[in-house]
Amino acid sequence: MLLLGVEPSLRWRSFGALICELAEALGVELVITLGALLADVPHTRPVAMTGFASDAALMRRLGTHNSSDYEGPTGIVGVLHNATAAAGLPSMSLWASIPHYVAAAPSPKAALALVRRLEDLVGVSVDLTELEDATARYERQVGLAVSGNPEVQAFVERLEREEDEELDEEEEAEDEGLPLLLEDLPSGDILASEFQRFLRQRREDEPQDGDA
Repeated sequence: MLLLGVEPSLRWRSFGALICELAEALGVELVITLGALLADVPHTRPVAMTGFASDAALMRRLGTHNSSDYEGPTGIVGVLHNATAAAGLPSMSLWASIPHYVAAAPSPKAALALVRRLEDLVGVSVDLTELEDATARYERQVGLAVSGNPEVQAFVERLEREEDEELDEEEEAEDEGLPLLLEDLPSGDILASEFQRFLRQRREDEPQDGDA
């Protein structure tokens, strides 16, 4: 089953209970939610994935080692996973990190990474040709926008260096069994106006319905 819809604004508990009832009635054995979050990541690297699961076996299957102990405000995903836990229904949540400096544009690259990971988790095969083509166009367009602005290019290169350094530190920390403390990356606010201009230009250049 695939559930796609707008996050409800009211009666979240009723929504979660309804989804659980439907899942149980249809014999669903595992609930997986997919999402994306804005992060300080460069568009040039593979999509970083995070996630959590309802038990240790599923966490190993997902490839994560720690369950979430977060307490605080949440969205419908948190409500739904709380409902599945109360119903005894196993669940996972998978998230793709999207560069915050291109937040206004849909990210087929993130969608492609999520679907590929979902294929591994549930053992299905999906025709990804359309998403792969869209990802290639996305990477070309964002690459052109970045290369045309030295300030943006420098920022992306800094993100790349930061990511490389973090990976090295994580590997060293794992080897030494030490906790890892990471410094905050710089804000991407300085890029907002440039990428808004880029996205407006892209929309203007794209053929409209009925155009040749």
